[in-house]
Amino acid sequence: MTSRRLLLVHAHPDDETLTTGGTIAHFAAQPDTSVTVVTCSLGEEGEVIPPELALLEPGESDQLGGYRIGELAAALDALGPVEHRYLGGVGRWRDSGMAHDGAVRATTPAVLHPRAFARPEAFDAEVAALVEILREVRPQTVITYDADGGYGHPDHLRVHAITVAAVAQVPARLFFTVIGRETLAAGLARLAGLDGSPFRMPEPDELPSVPDKLVTTRLDVSARRERRLAAMRAHATQIALWEDGEPGIGTVALAMSNLVAQPMLDVEEFIAADGEPGGLFPEEEP
Repeated sequence: MTSRRLLLVHAHPDDETLTTGGTIAHFAAQPDTSVTVVTCSLGEEGEVIPPELALLEPGESDQLGGYRIGELAAALDALGPVEHRYLGGVGRWRDSGMAHDGAVRATTPAVLHPRAFARPEAFDAEVAALVEILREVRPQTVITYDADGGYGHPDHLRVHAITVAAVAQVPARLFFTVIGRETLAAGLARLAGLDGSPFRMPEPDELPSVPDKLVTTRLDVSARRERRLAAMRAHATQIALWEDGEPGIGTVALAMSNLVAQPMLDVEEFIAADGEPGGLFPEEEP
């Protein structure tokens, strides 16, 4: 067993890359350090970007979950040597999908699939499955979403809740992945000055962020750029990319199926659950 063990809990394939891809790649490259990613569903309810793959969607052939297994495997290969687990086994819980509040926030659908991850009666079994993984891996550091889940997706909210409950049983240092408001604004400002992007710029507060004073931990992931880009490309059903200038050094914009531009940032930010500033591991710079 390695001396340092990091475990990340994510809701769907692609979440690991979008929110913590640089962190995964950073620690996967470190000596005597292991990285374990736990994914809680197959992302069966996702919206597909490439038209030629649209028949994978749940309203058509409903094969998206199986397709995303391959996307996730390729993304994790790009990020570095990573151990991966599906919570409860492959396909144990299904992507709950999401509704919208009429603005930019996600809400829980009125009707949930019988195997939906966000179903109230599934909570205890989900916690037990995560506790089993924590007891086996014994991570010193665990990363998941904050209490808001970033933008309110019911599966992100549930992942936060079960991770907090599981870590209470198997203690570890707990961090929540976020984006600071000023960090996001600076990234968007760089995109706003570019021509040729196929994506529209977001409206005010359309992308989730938190007040910068809440951020306790920042990790420079600029050295992991190529690995992150390769992982994003692997999630082709969910992530569209556009790069301005010479490949590898230009400014990068990414977008989900709504085609709203998001900046690819060179820093990943976190809130420590205990509120204490510092690195993800004690010897890491904050």
